[in-house]
Amino acid sequence: MAISIDGLDPVIHAPARLRITAALAAGPPDRMLEFRRLRAALGLTDGNLGAHIATLEGAGYVAVTKDFVGRRPRTRIALTASGRRAYLVHVAALRAILDGAGAVAEACAGSRQSVPAGSGRDAG
Repeated sequence: MAISIDGLDPVIHAPARLRITAALAAGPPDRMLEFRRLRAALGLTDGNLGAHIATLEGAGYVAVTKDFVGRRPRTRIALTASGRRAYLVHVAALRAILDGAGAVAEACAGSRQSVPAGSGRDAG
């Protein structure tokens, strides 16, 4: 049984970008998270988070808004409609892989044959 990787998005697949899109997708579609809150929640450095956000922005998956609150700069990030779609397709593809892996494991468990001791090969 072959496990398909159709639907996996290489932009989202990087662990940090997957965590960013998951955090943004967790709320309502119009939700914006402040950079500093996202950084704290994910435990990323400013530079690392900024680089991943730039990649997601370049793909059209996030929108970045910069403004001021009083005299302090504020950067907010939101998932775009295409970013939300891409995230949901990516998650569905991951679930399909995991579901397929379970089926493969079950099929393999049913076809295990014992290997004679001392043959140098592990059983299964």
